[in-house]
Amino acid sequence: MNEYVPGLEGVPATRSNISHIDGEQGVLAYRGYPIAELAEHSSFEETALLLLDGQLPTTQELADFDTQLRTNRRMKYNIRAMMKSLPSSGHPMEMLQTAVASLGMFYPGRERLTGPNAWEDLEYVHGMSVRIIARMATLVAMWEHIRNGYDPVEPRTDLNHAENFLYMLTGEDPDPFFAKVLDVSLVLHAEHTINASTFAALVAGSTLATPSAVVAVAIGTLFGPLHGGANQKVVEMLAEIGAPDKAKPWLDKQLAAKGKIWGMGHREYKVKDPRAIILQRLMEKMVDYQGGKVSPLFETALALEEAAVERLGPKGVYPNVDYYSGILYAEMGIPGDQFTSIFAMARCAGWLAHWREQLRYNRIFRPTQMYTGEDVRSYVPIKQR
Repeated sequence: MNEYVPGLEGVPATRSNISHIDGEQGVLAYRGYPIAELAEHSSFEETALLLLDGQLPTTQELADFDTQLRTNRRMKYNIRAMMKSLPSSGHPMEMLQTAVASLGMFYPGRERLTGPNAWEDLEYVHGMSVRIIARMATLVAMWEHIRNGYDPVEPRTDLNHAENFLYMLTGEDPDPFFAKVLDVSLVLHAEHTINASTFAALVAGSTLATPSAVVAVAIGTLFGPLHGGANQKVVEMLAEIGAPDKAKPWLDKQLAAKGKIWGMGHREYKVKDPRAIILQRLMEKMVDYQGGKVSPLFETALALEEAAVERLGPKGVYPNVDYYSGILYAEMGIPGDQFTSIFAMARCAGWLAHWREQLRYNRIFRPTQMYTGEDVRSYVPIKQR
C-alpha cells in the first residue's frame, strides 16, 4: 500500500479477538459479549478477567482473581515517597504515568520477555496484569491525598475494586449507589479496540518492553484531550454554557467559529455511542437517587445534545463516551482533573489484554513513510552559507 492515510484511518494494524465495534449499528462487544449486557450483569473484576483470558470465568476463577486484586493493592513506601516529591500542581495523569513507569523498577521482570515464547509464561503475564490493574486504582486515589498535603488512605481487602477506590479517595465508607455507578463506568471504559492509546501500547509491547512501560506509554497517549482527556473538557464546556436555555445559542456560535464540541462525534460510530446511552441512563438514575438535587450540568448536557443532534446528526455526529462520564463523576464529588485517571484505571485491563495478545503473535512495528524532503545534496561548510 503506497497511499498515505492521515491518522491511519481504516488501515488494519493488527488482528485481534478482544473487542469489536459496529459503528453503523452502534454495537460494542468484548469477546463477543455486548457492552450493554456486561454493564447490566457483570462487574469490573469479571470484565477485566474476560478481557485478559478470553472467556467468562467460573465462580472459582473469578473469586481467585478478585482475591489477587485485593491482595495486590498496597504500594511500597518508596513509591509513596517518590509521589510526595512530585509537584502538587501536576496533573494526575502525569503523576500516574510517572508512577506506573516506576513499577518496573520495584517489581522487575524484564528478563521474562527476552524469548520468542514470552507469552507462554502465563504466571508472569497474568501476575503483572493483576498487579498493574490493582495498583493503578491505588495510585490514583493516593495522589488525591498526597497532592493536598496528606498521607494516603490505606486500601482495604474487604471491598471490591470500585468500592475500595472510593474509600481510598474519600477516607469514608463508599456510598453503595456511587460504587455501582463507578463499577459500571469502569466496565464501559475497559476496552475499545485499537484506539490511540491501545495502539501505542501495541507498539511498545512489540519491542518487548516491560508491561509497566507499555502501560505508561498508553497513559501518556490517553492524556491527550483528543482521547481520554475529553471528559474533563466536556464538564468545563457545560459549565461555560451555564444553563440549558443557553445551549443552542452557544452551539450556533461555536459552529460558526468552527470550534470543538467536546464529547460529540467519534471516528468509529455513525450513531450515538452505546456507552453514552448507558451513561446517560446512569445519570438519570443519579438524578432520582439524589432526589432531583443535581448540578445544572446534566440538564445543560441534554439541551446541548438535542441541539447538536438536530444540527450534526445528519453528519453522523452524536455523543460519545466522554459526554456523560464526567458529569457522573462530578456528581460523585470527584475532581475534574481525575476523570481521565479513572478512565486509565479501567482501560489498563484492555491495554494488558492487547499486550498479551501482541506477545503471542509478536512482530515489531516498523511502518514506512512517504518522504517529502530534499533530494540528496552536498554538505555546505558554515563559512559558505
